[in-house]
Amino acid sequence: MIGTKEKIEKALPEIGEKLGKKNRHALPHLTKVVVSSGTGRAKDKTRNELVADRLAKITGQKTSARRAKKSIASFKLREGDTVGYAVTLRGARMYAFLDKFINAALPRTRDFKGVAVSGIDEVGNLTIGIKEHNIFPETADEELRDTFGLAVTIVTTAKTREEARLLFDAMGIPFGKKKEKR
Repeated sequence: MIGTKEKIEKALPEIGEKLGKKNRHALPHLTKVVVSSGTGRAKDKTRNELVADRLAKITGQKTSARRAKKSIASFKLREGDTVGYAVTLRGARMYAFLDKFINAALPRTRDFKGVAVSGIDEVGNLTIGIKEHNIFPETADEELRDTFGLAVTIVTTAKTREEARLLFDAMGIPFGKKKEKR
């Protein structure tokens, strides 16, 4: 099976032709992948530990805590409380995660109709929201009682949405069909 990195390497000359760029270093490439999840409950230590543990299993890397920047009394939130976790992947781990995400996890998503093209922002980064973390093969089926959502952000050096779309298509990300306006 050909990996994500190899797919991108094969497609770079074609991307360069479409963009009119001859220099390989001027073409868009991946920088990092950030996987993040909010815990929802700052005071619930077991929930925080559960989210941190499962994110570490999914990504193969230790999580870093995201803390509250300011106190909000109506949410009983204090500055410095842990409100989520994130993992930043680069290099070989990034490509291994993307292979698993594109080829194993996304097809297991319930009612999957493709990734929304609107997830690509103005500077060429793609953010995909996942409702249930159970789509990843590392999460055991008997752990269904505590599901949580997460966000996968793929950061690129693309300058525009069009450049990013060419790169994501080369990676094999399954984009959904655009709905026609009636």
